[in-house]
Amino acid sequence: MISSPEIWTQFFERYYQEELNKLAYSIKTGGDGRSILVNFKDLLIFQEGKLAEELLENPDNVIKHAKEGLENTTNIYGVSLKNCKPRFYSLPAIKKYLVRDLRAEHIGKFVAIEGIVRKVTEVRPKIVEAAFGCANCGKINYVVQEDNLLKQPSECSKCHSKKLVFLPNDCKAVDSQRVKIQEYPENLKGGEQPQSIDVVLEEDVAGKVNPGDRVIINGIVRARTRGRNIYMDLFVEGNSIEILQQEYEEVEITEEDKKKIIQLVRDGNIYEKVVKSIAPSIYGYEEIKLAIALQLFGGVPKKLPDGTEIRGDIHVLLVGDPGVAKSQLLRYVHRIAPRSIYTTGKGTTTAGLTATAVRDEIDGRWTLEAGALVLADKGIALVDEIDKMRKEDHAALHEALEQQTISVAKAGINAILKARCSLLAAANPKYGRFDRFTPIAEQIDLTPTLISRFDLIFVMADQPNEEKDKNLAKHIVEVHQLGEYLEKKKNVGMCEDLSKKIKKVEPSIDPELLRKYVAFTRKTIFPVMTEEAMKKLEEFYVSLRTKAKGNSPVPITARQLESLIRLSEASARMRLSEKVEIEDAERVIEIMKKSLMQIAIDPETGEFDIDYVYSGTTKRQRDRILIVKKIIQELETKTNFGAPEEDVLEACEREGIEIEKAREILSKLKQFGEVYSLRYGYYKLVSR
Repeated sequence: MISSPEIWTQFFERYYQEELNKLAYSIKTGGDGRSILVNFKDLLIFQEGKLAEELLENPDNVIKHAKEGLENTTNIYGVSLKNCKPRFYSLPAIKKYLVRDLRAEHIGKFVAIEGIVRKVTEVRPKIVEAAFGCANCGKINYVVQEDNLLKQPSECSKCHSKKLVFLPNDCKAVDSQRVKIQEYPENLKGGEQPQSIDVVLEEDVAGKVNPGDRVIINGIVRARTRGRNIYMDLFVEGNSIEILQQEYEEVEITEEDKKKIIQLVRDGNIYEKVVKSIAPSIYGYEEIKLAIALQLFGGVPKKLPDGTEIRGDIHVLLVGDPGVAKSQLLRYVHRIAPRSIYTTGKGTTTAGLTATAVRDEIDGRWTLEAGALVLADKGIALVDEIDKMRKEDHAALHEALEQQTISVAKAGINAILKARCSLLAAANPKYGRFDRFTPIAEQIDLTPTLISRFDLIFVMADQPNEEKDKNLAKHIVEVHQLGEYLEKKKNVGMCEDLSKKIKKVEPSIDPELLRKYVAFTRKTIFPVMTEEAMKKLEEFYVSLRTKAKGNSPVPITARQLESLIRLSEASARMRLSEKVEIEDAERVIEIMKKSLMQIAIDPETGEFDIDYVYSGTTKRQRDRILIVKKIIQELETKTNFGAPEEDVLEACEREGIEIEKAREILSKLKQFGEVYSLRYGYYKLVSR
């Protein structure tokens, strides 16, 4: 064995003299630092890598020698480095393991585990050497602690008395914390459940991570048993933590992949190719598929000098009739997105979406466990049947969609977690089918404030159309026939007709390459608006707003302008451009128009009215309501019971309001508590 305190002293003084001086200065000035970070690559150079091999195979002895060697080093301040610890990082890829790959052979070995922090306990003192005072002679007996249960001596070492008293103030303790590391969701294959492992962090590495952080834990694999059970639980004794940079995705992209991506864009028709690569087995919906593609690529997040943050993530809501493939679209995006979490509104609670407080099974303390939106940080969250969520759960989405944070105040824990993700949601109309003459806010169980946070809303209506229905029927039959052939493993090369059908449902871009394409652009392309593109978006926004002069409805708000900017940045990213050109602005204006045409057209006037989407009440309807209330106010003193209905309807007709519309308004005013009736057929305004 080459490892010894002398060898380690030599290593530190040769490679880490500057770090030794910094550590000594920190100790001298009362700083928190009590450890030195050692790059594993330096160990591979020193002593031909033999010391590195010994660390991996026999970490307990080697780390003990390294600690002793560190104590013997010299520094310019002449400060003792006793009780300082070496912490090793940057292990080679061959020594990085998935949680599911840890086996009995890894017990006692030094490894690296990469994953997402799911749960974090509080930092608490842990007794490493307990003190017990003898009630007879007063001697203090010290006992080294190695388990979770406090171990005490059977008798006093001096007078053998059994009367011992625990002395907490004389115990030696270190800060300790336990975290749970879970595998990355995007690395799981179909049907696999993410596995997790507990990590014990002590001294200055405790309290460094939060739920949702992506980390590499370097440490020693340990095993423990519960009671007399022969099966052991594995955990990691953490030596160091590497908090990964806030990148979109850690997908490995080779030079060959980069060439393929660049060639893909250069060949032209990139938007058409990407659209055809999203759920190719689903017929039609090109505009929606393009919107989803733009959502995958995303806009550029910005941080202003005053600290204000503007999100770059794009939120899309799909509303439509049953059987129009909304869920299939979501599931396909779940498969191709580099990082995604899929859930349904029916089986999701506020805790499951945001974070939940759970009691720790070892010491009973409350800890935070991250939910779907936190785990989807820097990715995409997919929520099917969002309208089936309870109303109190919708409130949890408001902060996550705009501020992209989750504020938690549970079980005495106050924390702010990051949830920088896009949301792709699907909802069904209340009464089965979508009615284009009824406001969207009335047809789905979502609050106007939540609906307003979506950048794009699309309606997937099932409307009979002979030509479209023929093509759809043919497409579905061919897809099923193809599925039957492939299930029976027929030789596809023998049948020309079959190969044509395969091409119809084959994505234009291989799903794995598409994942890398999205990841590559999110990491390297940060487009900036050109003057022409800015002018185009401004003109579109102002041209619609000018229609709202006088008493006209408001067709568009600043929120839609921000959505256009995000979408145009995503469009530029898709073609690997560092600039948002006028073509990007024109493309996203068309998408926005199609979205607004479906949800924001006042069926009476045919004009854009954004309030029709968010509140379910158009400008025209609001004006009518004010007229009806004014009429009731004028007529309610006519009798003791209030304004007679016949007189109110006659006055409404004189004001140009149809009797049926007037009856509908009276019913709504009564429903929302604006008016009341002392007797049937009479109305009084509720005094405010």
